[in-house]
Amino acid sequence: MTVSDIIKISCISAGLAFSANISAQTLPGAVQLTIDENPEIQTAKSERLAVEQEIDQAKSNYFPSVDLGAGYGYERSNNPVTRRGNPDGKKRNVDYDRTELSANLRQMLFDGFATHSEVKRHRARTDARAYTVFGQSEITALGAVEAYINVLRRQDLLQLAKENLAIHQQTNDQIALRAERGVGKKADAQQSLGRLALAETNVKSEEGNLYDAETAYQRIIGVLPNQLEPAPDPIDNIPENLDAAIEEAINNHPILKSANSDIESAFAQHETAASPYYPRVDLEAGYSWNNNLDGIPDKNEDLTAMVRMQWNIFKGGKDKARRNETAYRINHAKNIRDNTYRQVVESMRLSWVAYQTVKNQMVFFKRHSDASVKTNKAYQGQFNIGQRTLLDLLDSANEMFQAKSAYVNSLYDQQFAMYRILTSKGTLNQFLAVKLPKEALPLRK
Repeated sequence: MTVSDIIKISCISAGLAFSANISAQTLPGAVQLTIDENPEIQTAKSERLAVEQEIDQAKSNYFPSVDLGAGYGYERSNNPVTRRGNPDGKKRNVDYDRTELSANLRQMLFDGFATHSEVKRHRARTDARAYTVFGQSEITALGAVEAYINVLRRQDLLQLAKENLAIHQQTNDQIALRAERGVGKKADAQQSLGRLALAETNVKSEEGNLYDAETAYQRIIGVLPNQLEPAPDPIDNIPENLDAAIEEAINNHPILKSANSDIESAFAQHETAASPYYPRVDLEAGYSWNNNLDGIPDKNEDLTAMVRMQWNIFKGGKDKARRNETAYRINHAKNIRDNTYRQVVESMRLSWVAYQTVKNQMVFFKRHSDASVKTNKAYQGQFNIGQRTLLDLLDSANEMFQAKSAYVNSLYDQQFAMYRILTSKGTLNQFLAVKLPKEALPLRK
């Protein structure tokens, strides 16, 4: 298959545009529109942005925490201070209006690397979501490519059906003229009319198929197709062999990269679970101003600056269980990655086999199509001199229509199979020069 073959076939249906006021559409433009508006991609983008905010939440532990407090109200106190000076030591209540003001600052100095590990974990999670946006963009783009190609396919098949109808109409007119002159058979006229009706049915069927393809195009891309230009030929971007294709898929596929980022996240979570084994050290500074506090009249003012250490010695085995849990989560993430690896390889193998199958069939579809055209032309001349029956002529016309249709289908099947290979190795949007959302970029880039 060459680019010129596809261009010739695609240009047949250029006159089927819906509106002359709308500019022609290209495959890269259609895919770009799909990527920009697709709800599933928007959902993946929002998830990525939400996870990214958790990085700043984790980083906040590097900064000091400042708290202000204030209070005013009523206090009744009975304590050794209020009873002091009473010889009998009897109960004495003191009533005051109580006022409180305070300011406290805490700066983490060491938390067992918990904050550092949490920042790493959320960065890895953000990268995983970014690769998810990337992967969803590739899948969505392939759906748009399929819708685009199917419209071109159906336009060409409709044109072939119309050509087939014209051939049967011409044959029927010829048979009808013979019947009028008394040199034809009524049975031939009826047989010709039947085949003409079948050709008309084929046209109606292809019109319905084209309408369905256009509806699918609108559902996926968001607008109706108009003057679709031929899709670019990706043959130069197809790997030389299956092994090279699988290697590219393993190195580039975004879903596999997402799974690897999830493993990084699980390792960071495991490191976070080890932080309780270390002491926690904080710098604390505070100032308080109180009035009429605990039955003592007048103000009470304090200023403190302390380095405090806390070290939990025993928590009932909770920290050990948490550490074991995160170890299992690492294995879980690795298992998902391994399964994703198999799926990526399987996807590429299936895409490659589909491409090679239709590629190997192309020469036979082409040979059959060319032979059927020559046969029909020869049968037409032989029918005119009485060497072929009408049934032979009609059968050859039908075979020509079927052979041409099969060849057109094989052209588009091969083209779509190549786009499937690009998707399987994560380079479809790159080939089409489609601009991906910024949310598809990992942080490390």
